[in-house]
Amino acid sequence: MSTTSVPAQSILNVAAYKFVALSDLPDLRATLLAALKSLGLKGTILLSPEGINLFLAGEPDAVRAMIDRLHSFPEFADLEFKESLSDHQPFNRALVRLKREIIAFGVDGIDPAHRTSPKLPAKQLREWLDQGREVTLLDVRNDYEVALGTFENATPIGVDHFRDFPDAVAKLPEEAKDRPLVMFCTGGIRCEKAGPLMQREGFKEVYQLEGGILKYFEEVGGAHYQGDCFVFDQRVAVAPNLEETDTELCYACQATLTLEEQQSPHYVPSVSCPHCYKPEDQQIIDQCQKRNQAILAATDPLPGSTPQDNIRPICVSEKCDGLALIDLLDRAHPHVGRDVWQARCDAGLLRLEGEPVDGQQTVAVGQRYQHVIPAEIEPDVNPAIEILYEDAAIVVANKPAPLPMHPSGRFNRNTLTSILKTVYHPEQLRIAHRLDANTSGVVVLSRSKAAARQIQPQFESGKVKKTYLARVHGHPTGDSFECNAAISAVPTQAGLRTIDEAGQASATRFEVLKRLDDGTTLLQVTPLTGRTNQIRVHLWHLGFPIVGDPAYLTDGKLGETQTLAVDAPTMCLHAWKLQFSPAGNDETVEMSAPQPAWAN
Repeated sequence: MSTTSVPAQSILNVAAYKFVALSDLPDLRATLLAALKSLGLKGTILLSPEGINLFLAGEPDAVRAMIDRLHSFPEFADLEFKESLSDHQPFNRALVRLKREIIAFGVDGIDPAHRTSPKLPAKQLREWLDQGREVTLLDVRNDYEVALGTFENATPIGVDHFRDFPDAVAKLPEEAKDRPLVMFCTGGIRCEKAGPLMQREGFKEVYQLEGGILKYFEEVGGAHYQGDCFVFDQRVAVAPNLEETDTELCYACQATLTLEEQQSPHYVPSVSCPHCYKPEDQQIIDQCQKRNQAILAATDPLPGSTPQDNIRPICVSEKCDGLALIDLLDRAHPHVGRDVWQARCDAGLLRLEGEPVDGQQTVAVGQRYQHVIPAEIEPDVNPAIEILYEDAAIVVANKPAPLPMHPSGRFNRNTLTSILKTVYHPEQLRIAHRLDANTSGVVVLSRSKAAARQIQPQFESGKVKKTYLARVHGHPTGDSFECNAAISAVPTQAGLRTIDEAGQASATRFEVLKRLDDGTTLLQVTPLTGRTNQIRVHLWHLGFPIVGDPAYLTDGKLGETQTLAVDAPTMCLHAWKLQFSPAGNDETVEMSAPQPAWAN
């Protein structure tokens, strides 16, 4: 991190705080910020209704002028400052911030301006320690501060944040309440709130080290203290002589680093250090776990469970140029019905650029109409998406079922892409391929346009090796077989594909894994082409429909249900493995999703 170089020990650092009732904070903020800037000082001043807390640094004369300016306010006339010198400016800029509290605590009824615990001067504490007086020294700082240095035989309170102090106090042994206790922190401000709380909790004789560790260093030095003192600026730590040490701070995990630790290959400033470094594979596992926690939060309740207008786009292709809107709608979605489309047009639910349009309006290629489904509550889905892997280029997920891949029909927010859009915001993930809503398994998404350009063509050209698991009705006679029946290019009125001699060439290879006693068979399936519903259609055509398939039924029948209800029996088709090249070269990877219960 860059800092302004100056002659040795020519920067004066000051810290101060006071609990005092303040008002007109915005005006006070503006006044103090203007003073800081005019004097060329840097640092932070925190203002709240309960008082002021500040850390400033700059040329000594400028700092003295700022101290005089602060003392000119009646509320700050007796403000006491702790001083130290450094050879560089430890702050990047001048800030004056308004806060609810000048030190976050979150406990009602604690008002240090009117009542706090008695203060013990630094010299008196040293005298007690020299005498071996029986007293409990309680370090109320965070653990990462304590690790750098503390008083001999001190008890750390054991927190990562001062907000956790009340809970930590409750865990202290009962017998500690009867012993004299001296608490301490960096500059004293935390003790101002900690002391009254401990008295309220029944501690009989509580003192706070006046001015904290820094005042102790200033007046006494390092007697009875081991190590250095953490400070909240770029100096990171000061020694008992109040001079900056060689200690650095890992901004990734907040650990303090010795000079030796800074030589570790695992120390990369702002990225990692010996305390927080993890191998790449563990980093990926940890990141996936965080994503999965975010998915749980984003889907409880389901995003589509509250009423919201669902706006579906309808784009005009070249082959529909010049048609009446009602004809385009009926041609694109024949299963809905022409009368239903007309009623929706009459209700103003078909719009162009936000304005309702008539069903007889002539459409033009490139236009994008909106179909509004008002105040819709979407059907429930299975939201148990699991992120299996992610890196800078791709995301690999295990899609549950039933869950549509993307917004369509009755589903908008309750879809894979919509849920992941929330979790990965502001990123725009791009699906590289599709699975039926009722099919579970491995799905690949690209995190950038560049990644999509490498991956999507592999799916479109059939270069990706796909392996599925399917459980079907019946026992095939052979252990290995193939289906090459052509599949219709145009869906039926119900939106299904069927066998059509004039359709698209299709090929699927099947291998029997196990014939089960209930009359079903577990198959490993390899689609050699990528037609819509290909595996389902081919198995239905061969007389071995998939267990739980709501559309391709036994006895050669077709159903009318597209997406299963969330409480319906599972459709036993699972995208198990995908083999592809993330970089679009000869180096391939295999991604797999855990086998579902019905396959075990």
